[in-house]
Amino acid sequence: MTADSSAAASPGTPGSGAPGDAAPRTMPRAAGGKPDGRTDRKAEPRAERKAERRAERRSRRYRRDVRWSPYLFISPFFLFFTAFGLFPLLYTGWASLHRVSLHEPTTMEWAGLHNYTRLLEDEFFWNALRNTFTIGVISTVPQLLMALGLAHILNYRLRGAMFFRVAMLAPYATSVAAATLVFVLLFGRDYGMINWALGFLGIENINWQTGHWTSQLAVSSIVIWRWTGYNTLIYLAAMQAVPRDLYESAALDGATRWQQFRHVTIPSLRPTILFTVVVSTIGATQLFGEPLLFGGAGGQKGGPDHAYQTLGLYMYEQGWFNFHLGRASAIAWAMFLILLLIALVNWLIARRLRRS
Repeated sequence: MTADSSAAASPGTPGSGAPGDAAPRTMPRAAGGKPDGRTDRKAEPRAERKAERRAERRSRRYRRDVRWSPYLFISPFFLFFTAFGLFPLLYTGWASLHRVSLHEPTTMEWAGLHNYTRLLEDEFFWNALRNTFTIGVISTVPQLLMALGLAHILNYRLRGAMFFRVAMLAPYATSVAAATLVFVLLFGRDYGMINWALGFLGIENINWQTGHWTSQLAVSSIVIWRWTGYNTLIYLAAMQAVPRDLYESAALDGATRWQQFRHVTIPSLRPTILFTVVVSTIGATQLFGEPLLFGGAGGQKGGPDHAYQTLGLYMYEQGWFNFHLGRASAIAWAMFLILLLIALVNWLIARRLRRS
């Protein structure tokens, strides 16, 4: 019986220890890497450290993004300003200290302050400066007064107010060349509409392009037509910011519209009026296109007797007709210094207004 039972056990059974037995099955590895199912305690801190490093890198990138992104967004302006604003300004200042000809712009001869001292003795420079001042006054004062009155009218409820506001910008959107050519036809000596209208009053034809004051009035009229609407909208925006309670209180006290305008509107618009005066003065100092096109051929001279030659025209004449780039650069820097003086006066007046 014993022999039979031992013979009955086959060599391939799993319970036997014979060499032919099948290999024991391996236990599955746990998540920690141990075959007995126990987790590796060192793996958890390692994963946490990796997550912390990733979060720290994200935090650094976020801080750098918040800190430097605004500079990146505004960098195109500074790049273009450096290339087309700051560099030409500095190079013009350097050229103003040399004798430079337009025929050989790369050949410079040191002259020091000779170009500036020569301007002080130049009769045409002082004539251009006087013309710039007079045209600026003739064009700026009526322009701002008209803009203030038109803005006061548009500030009240009118039918089609939006149409009138858009119409105010039409002259500003018109090109300088188109506007000046139209005014040249209007101020024509023989067939101009202005002389035609003056003929009904018994006034003979006026040669607007040769007279001293007549030519300056004609050039100033172009500037007034182009910029009155622009300043009107600036004043209108400032008027709409004035509290309505002030007008209601003034009306209850018996103030008329004119008194409300004098004692409520004007004091409230003092900073805006100062801004428009400064901007218009800067524009008058740089006046170039209108007198150039108004004079036609030879417009850079400002008429036969330089009657309306501005600083811009005089600089253009010296640089591109007389080929003296050094003198033209000195004139440009003289204009720049005048603008700095205007900005200083603006700052002093604004400071006094804030104190008052």
